[in-house]
Amino acid sequence: MISSSFTAGGVGVGLRTHDSPPVTYIKPLLTPPILDHRCNNNKKSKFRSSTRRSVKAPQTQAFLLVPHPFSQSEHTAAASSSSVLGMANCSLNTTTNHLRHVESMAVLPSGAGKIPRLNAVILGEALASEEDDLVFPSDDFARQALLPSAQKYLEMYKRSVEDPAGFWSDIASQFLWKSKWGDTVCSENFDIRNGNVYVQWFKGGITNICYNCLDRNVDSGNGDKIAFHWEGNERGFHDSLTYTQLLSQVCQVANYLRDIGVKKGDAVVIYLPMLMELPIAMLACARIGAVHSVVFAGFSADSLAQRIMDCKPKVVLTCNAVKRGSKVIHLKDIVDAALSESAKNGISVDACLTYENRSAMMRETTKWQDGRDIWWQDVVPTYSTICEVEWVDAEDPLFLLYTSGSTGKPKGVLHTTGGYMVYTATTFKYAFDYKPSDIYWCTADCGWITGHSYVTYGPLLNGATVVIYEGAPNYPDPGRCWDIVDKFKVTIFYTAPTLVRSLMRDGDAYVTRYSRKSLRVLGSVGEPINPSAWRWFFNVVGDSRCPISDTWWQTETGGFMIAPLPGAWPQKPGSATFPFFGVQPVIVDEKGVEIEGECSGYLCVKSSWPGTFRTLYGDHERYETTYFKPFPGYYFSGDGCSRDKDGYYWLTGRVDDVINVSGHRIGTAEVESALVSHPQCAEAAVVGVEHEVKGQGIYAFVTLVDGIPYSEELRRNLITTVRNQIGPFAAPDRIHWAPGLPKTRSGKIMRRILRKIASRQLDELGDTSTLADPGVVDQLIALADC
Repeated sequence: MISSSFTAGGVGVGLRTHDSPPVTYIKPLLTPPILDHRCNNNKKSKFRSSTRRSVKAPQTQAFLLVPHPFSQSEHTAAASSSSVLGMANCSLNTTTNHLRHVESMAVLPSGAGKIPRLNAVILGEALASEEDDLVFPSDDFARQALLPSAQKYLEMYKRSVEDPAGFWSDIASQFLWKSKWGDTVCSENFDIRNGNVYVQWFKGGITNICYNCLDRNVDSGNGDKIAFHWEGNERGFHDSLTYTQLLSQVCQVANYLRDIGVKKGDAVVIYLPMLMELPIAMLACARIGAVHSVVFAGFSADSLAQRIMDCKPKVVLTCNAVKRGSKVIHLKDIVDAALSESAKNGISVDACLTYENRSAMMRETTKWQDGRDIWWQDVVPTYSTICEVEWVDAEDPLFLLYTSGSTGKPKGVLHTTGGYMVYTATTFKYAFDYKPSDIYWCTADCGWITGHSYVTYGPLLNGATVVIYEGAPNYPDPGRCWDIVDKFKVTIFYTAPTLVRSLMRDGDAYVTRYSRKSLRVLGSVGEPINPSAWRWFFNVVGDSRCPISDTWWQTETGGFMIAPLPGAWPQKPGSATFPFFGVQPVIVDEKGVEIEGECSGYLCVKSSWPGTFRTLYGDHERYETTYFKPFPGYYFSGDGCSRDKDGYYWLTGRVDDVINVSGHRIGTAEVESALVSHPQCAEAAVVGVEHEVKGQGIYAFVTLVDGIPYSEELRRNLITTVRNQIGPFAAPDRIHWAPGLPKTRSGKIMRRILRKIASRQLDELGDTSTLADPGVVDQLIALADC
C-alpha cells in the first residue's frame, strides 16, 4: 500500500507496509567517499580530532528534507544569501555561506528505493546496514505541524541568523514587558581576544517570568485550565492545580519569603523532590526577584553544603522525606547535616521551610530545630493569595544551577531572566510541536536544567498542562510510565535514553499492555540516544507513528540547540539533526579551524542566542577559561560531534573529564576526591566507560595505602564513601585495584590508557614508552578481573 510518492531523480519513493502506519522512509544509495575518515553513524564511533582539512559540502549528495506531500517545486530551498545582516553591537561572526549545511540540500537523493519497516532490536545490536535510513512524519502530522516543511524551517532559520535582532524581538514581543528594551537587542563578545566575554539580550526591558507563566495565562481566560497533574509514588495518590490555583499558591509562598526578609537578588536554596511545591517554590522566587538555586534531592549533605556555602542563601526550602519506589529518603536529615557543615564554615541560614510529605513520613518523627525550622503547612496557607510582582531587568539573575566541573568544584551556572524566558518558551513550542490541547510529561527532576526549562518555565510560558511524577519510573513495575500516560492521556512524552534503555531491557510486554494511543510526540534528553534504543522507542512505545525530538543542549545553553522539529524534516535514528533558530553550530579541529562537510571534531557555537548563560557565579575567569579560551571566538560545548554527508549532526559524547551518567554530568575530579578521602585509599583515577543502560558508567582505578590488602568489603566501603559524599548516582560501577597508575615523568596520569584498559581495548593502548613506569600497564591488565 503506497501512501504517497516523491520524485527523486526520476524514481518514485514511498512505502507503507500493511502492518505499519503512514510513515515514509527513504534511503540514499549513492554514498561516494567524501573524506578519508568517514563517519559511521550507527556503529560505535570513535572521536577523531585529526581531521584538519576543510572539505566542501558535496552538492551532488545533499538534498532538501521536505515531508510529503509536496510538489517538486517545493523541494527547492531558497537561494543562499551572499550577505549577512548585523544588529546593533552584536557580532554575528557568520560567514557568507553560514547556511551551507542546511540550505545546500537541493534535491532528494537519486536511486532511493524501498526499504523495509524499521524493526525494534535487541539492546546493543549492530544496525550498520540501516545507518542512512530516514524516518518521515505522517501526512496528517506534517500538515498540522507548526513547521510543516523544511522550506518553512529554512525561511525562519535564515532570518534568525541574518537578522537575529528582528527575529527574536518579534517573538519576545508576544510576552508581557513592563517596558520594552532599547534599540540594542543584543550586545556580546564571544572572542576572549577582544576583552572580557559577555552576553546581553533585551537589556533595559523590564519583565517578570512568573507573571508571564501564570498571570498572563489567567488574564487570557485560561485560569481554569489544568497547569499541573501530580502523580505520587504510590498508585492512588494524585492531585491537580489549575492556573488560577497555582497562581494563588505561588503568591502565598512569595509573600512568606518576602515576610522573612528575602529581597530581589537574594539566593534561595530549594532541596525538594518532585512535588508540585518544587516548581511552586521556583516560581515564587521568580515572582519577587529572588534567585533560586535548586539542588537535586539526591545529592548528599556534603554536596548540598558546598552549594549553600557558595551562594549563601537566606532560606532553604525542603521536605521531611520522600518515598522513591519502596525506599524512604529522609531529606530533612540531609539538610540538617548540610546546614551544620555550612555553619562550621561561617555560613548560617536562618530559616528552613519544611513541607510535610505525609505519604513518606509524619512530622512527629522528624528532627527539629526550634527557631530555624518551620512547617510549610503551618505558615504558607496563612498568607495572602495576592502578591505584587517584582519587575526586573531582562539581564537580572533568575537562577543558579550547579553543574559538575573537571576541577572538582561545581560550577554555578547563572541564567538571567529575559533571554532565557524567550528562548525556553520558543524551543518548547517548536521542538515538541506544542498545541494547546496537549498533555505534556517530562520525566526529569527540577534539580537539573531539564526540569527548569522543560518542566517549569518552557511549558508554563506556553500555557501547557504538565504532568509531574514523584516516584521511580519502574515502580511498582516497569509499566508505570505507560500507566501514567494512559491515566492523564499524555500526548508529549520527554525522557532520557537511560530510561528508554532500562525499559527496553525489561521487554515489550510492559509497554504493549497499555494503550498509549494519546501519544503523538516523543522526546529524548541528557545524552545521545543510540540507534537501537531510538528504534525501540519509536516502534514499540510510539507505535511507529510518533516523531522523536532527540534534543542536544546543556545546562549552560538554557534550551535546545540542535533538535528535530516534528513535521519539518525526516529523522535519522540517533541523530540530533539540525540547529534550532539562531544557533550556529560549527565543528572545529584541535587548532580551532572550522571543518566543512562530512567530518568529526569539536562542537562549538559562534554568536550568542537568548538562552545563553551569562557567567559562572563568583568566578567569571573560570567561565572564560572553560568555555571561551579553548577555541577563541567560539563557545566550546565540551562535546565531540560528527556531521554526516547529508548535514545531520551526531553527538559523540564529552571530550573532557566529565562523565555523563544517566544524563547527570559528574566530574571525575569530584569522584576521585571522594575516593581518596577514605583513609585506606592512597590515589584514585576515574574514567567513563560505555554502559548499556546509563550511557556512561563510572570506572575507578584505586591505589591503596601500602600494606592494605584488597578485599570486597573495602571495595564496598569505597563505593559507600562516594555515595555519602556526592550521591548514589555518582557511585562507581567498578573499582579496579591499581598498584600504580600510568603516569608521565611529570606526574600526569595518562587517562587515555586507563580508558582503553577499562573498555578492554588492549590492542589500542598506543605508545607507553613515555610513561615513568611502563610496567604498571601490565599490572593493571593482570588485575582487570580481580
